[in-house]
Amino acid sequence: MASTRTLRLLLGAAALAFLAVTIKAASDIIGPLMLALALTIVFHPLRKRLTRRVPAWLASVSVVVGVYLLLIVLGLMLLVSIARMAQLLPQYQAQLNEQFAFIGTTLNSWGISQSQLATMKDSVDTARVASAAASVLGELLGVLSNFFFIVVLLLFLAFDGAHTEKLMTHARRFRPNAVEAMSSFARGTRAYLSVSAIFGLIVAVVDTGALWIMGVPGAFVWGVLAFVTNFVPNIGFVIGVVPPALIALLDGGPTLMLAVIIVYSVINFVIQSIIQPRVIGNSVGLSTTLTFLSLVFWTFILGPLGAILAVPMSLLLRAVIVEADPTSRWVLPLVSGRLDPPEPDAPAPG
Repeated sequence: MASTRTLRLLLGAAALAFLAVTIKAASDIIGPLMLALALTIVFHPLRKRLTRRVPAWLASVSVVVGVYLLLIVLGLMLLVSIARMAQLLPQYQAQLNEQFAFIGTTLNSWGISQSQLATMKDSVDTARVASAAASVLGELLGVLSNFFFIVVLLLFLAFDGAHTEKLMTHARRFRPNAVEAMSSFARGTRAYLSVSAIFGLIVAVVDTGALWIMGVPGAFVWGVLAFVTNFVPNIGFVIGVVPPALIALLDGGPTLMLAVIIVYSVINFVIQSIIQPRVIGNSVGLSTTLTFLSLVFWTFILGPLGAILAVPMSLLLRAVIVEADPTSRWVLPLVSGRLDPPEPDAPAPG
């Protein structure tokens, strides 16, 4: 019996490894596919409301148009941000040299040699920073720029979505656990992306206004970055605060940089760490540790888009591997980090 269980575990681990390698090899297709599926899930409640008032085909067209407009707006925002960032950062090479000169003097007094300082200085260049930042945003823009594939895929998903509930009701008669698992995946994905988008917009507007008041150059660029990084769990705030803090240091000195860090910390901690998790509640059902590991894993598999889709991808795997199999339900508390609420007691007779 023990050998049989060990063999099953080994086969399961091998299957997961093969699946990960396959997804990584096809990441250029699976990334946009998952993005289109997630957007379709988010817009599905709108379809249900429209179907009660208009024909099904018109509701499908409305959903498709809404998703297309969202992608166009996001693509334009990223494109403007990349252009502005590439124009802005190289202007601060002189200020960066001054900061390195001050740091070099301080470190030299602590015993760091001049050759080591020169190596550190040569390794940091605003052009390289701009190129790296533009590369990350460019990969995200590349997903959106694969417009034909996403357009066709969203079109098919939107029109097929009109029959989803009927098909799920029919399938529930034969595979109720699998249907409930897919429903759980849809609910969790919709809750995570919808709430992240709403709070990301709030954070972006507040951060942009604060940076504009403090006089930090490129406030709109950093606001767009704050919106995008709000979809990155756990470390999104850290990614979003580094570029504006660096620009504030080069443009206004350590005082302005410290002010940016404090303002960002207050705004993002209150909104992202206190309010947003309470709104999402327990609908996602992933522990903090598993969410962070999902971020690392899916970023490695799918690239920068994997950081944004880390939670939906993990929810899909949880639904397929754990929730769809009744014998694996015992794993759910380990995945979610909490015990399921106990079943209510049956009422007493009479």
